[in-house]
Amino acid sequence: MAKDLQKLVLLHSNDMHGDFLAEDVDNKLVGGVSRLSGYINKVREEEPNTIYCVAGDMFRGSVLDSEFKGISTIQIMNALGPDVVTIGNHETDYGLAHLLFIEKCATFPIVNANMYIKSNGVRLFKPCKVVNIGGMKVLFIGILTEQVIAQTKKDGLIGTMVSIEDAAREVGKICNAYNAVDIDFTVLLTHIGWEEDHQLAALLDPAWGVDVIIGGHSHTFIEQPDIVNGVLIAQAGVGTDQLGRFDIMIDMEKNCVDSWTWQPVPIDDAHCPDTDPVVEGIIAGIKSQTDVKYGRIVGHLYRKLTHPVRERETELGNLMADILKESLSVDIAFMGSGSIRNEELGPVVRFQNLVECVPYAGKVWELKMTGAQLKKAWRRINRDEVWQGAHTEYYQLSEGCHMVYSRSRHEVVEFTLNGEPLDDERLYTVALQDFHFNNLEDGLDMTLEELKKNMTPRVVATSDQEIIEEWLKANQLADRRVEQRIVVVD
Repeated sequence: MAKDLQKLVLLHSNDMHGDFLAEDVDNKLVGGVSRLSGYINKVREEEPNTIYCVAGDMFRGSVLDSEFKGISTIQIMNALGPDVVTIGNHETDYGLAHLLFIEKCATFPIVNANMYIKSNGVRLFKPCKVVNIGGMKVLFIGILTEQVIAQTKKDGLIGTMVSIEDAAREVGKICNAYNAVDIDFTVLLTHIGWEEDHQLAALLDPAWGVDVIIGGHSHTFIEQPDIVNGVLIAQAGVGTDQLGRFDIMIDMEKNCVDSWTWQPVPIDDAHCPDTDPVVEGIIAGIKSQTDVKYGRIVGHLYRKLTHPVRERETELGNLMADILKESLSVDIAFMGSGSIRNEELGPVVRFQNLVECVPYAGKVWELKMTGAQLKKAWRRINRDEVWQGAHTEYYQLSEGCHMVYSRSRHEVVEFTLNGEPLDDERLYTVALQDFHFNNLEDGLDMTLEELKKNMTPRVVATSDQEIIEEWLKANQLADRRVEQRIVVVD
């Protein structure tokens, strides 16, 4: 007896981060939402059963987004027309109330199963969406865990699932509730990270019928999806330079995958010859409003400084940490590696370059830590998960620091400041950005109560971005090199 097979084309993006404009790479235009939309439209014409989904973090990363606090992004995404989207951690950056307002502006469904109001357990969003296409019912469930949504810790009224285990149980509840609907295919849209997606897949009961996890948050580029517990796991890197494409044959009798192929599709002329004039027009209108404000020159670096990875000392990270230290007159400045969003800056620094590189413009706190606490913090910063691919925070250290961490011993074996070993009992003044101050325990293995014994932390600046801007104006042709401030051995 012949199988009852139906084809589904599943296109997916994640972590777009306001990457709406094409870029010139080796004299070729790459990426951009207009060309991405052109490709999606082309596939929809060729393949009638095509679904396009986005696994979180549409927001942040460009002035086209930040200038209008995400409203411009929703305008662009409305024109792009995804079938379903889940939220990422950066969707909360402009505040949860603003996110709920923006959701009302969206003409596409936004799903999230596990953000809720603590007092009554009411979810903030619809947990799932059933897309009916070609006689198939495709169930999408959105998942975000507390580990990646630290912004909500400022809001005592809002909760989310704390662990992967909790998220798995929530998936089970929803799948069980929809079993009677005769779902043909189930997709988890997650924004928790590549390794966490694997952990989640391992916890899923096969009876729930989850077929695919489309993930985000860790910006992972893959050659082919992984399979864990029978679940396909995929992610499409970051930005709009590429998207992922599944061509899947679904067994309609067994409601499962019969066969599949996957490929990363570069968004360039070779693969996407057509652009979308509607999207181009919307972007042009938004860009015309930002060009005048953001085109001015802030400063000029001696040369281009780079920040290629989070988990090691970088030239640009050194500069940013030094600016905080010098401007705030502290002993040591911690600069969050993840708060530096671009891989390079300079030599000419326009205001747009600065805002896209350090977009959060958050407060900076002064606190005091003993030498022993500083070493404890760097043990936490260098925990094993960092070197196993987990999407954890890392930091850049200011001038005068030299920290050596041994992975085999799980120990800070050397930490000097201006050539002198840290005194375990001495108090040192430390500058720390607001996001990291609000996540002390996870980032630095430190509680607020511990720090208050040294001094009551205080806000010493309301915008790290403004500090950096003023410093760059006053210090032309600045340069930094990697100089062994952070050394990881073994």
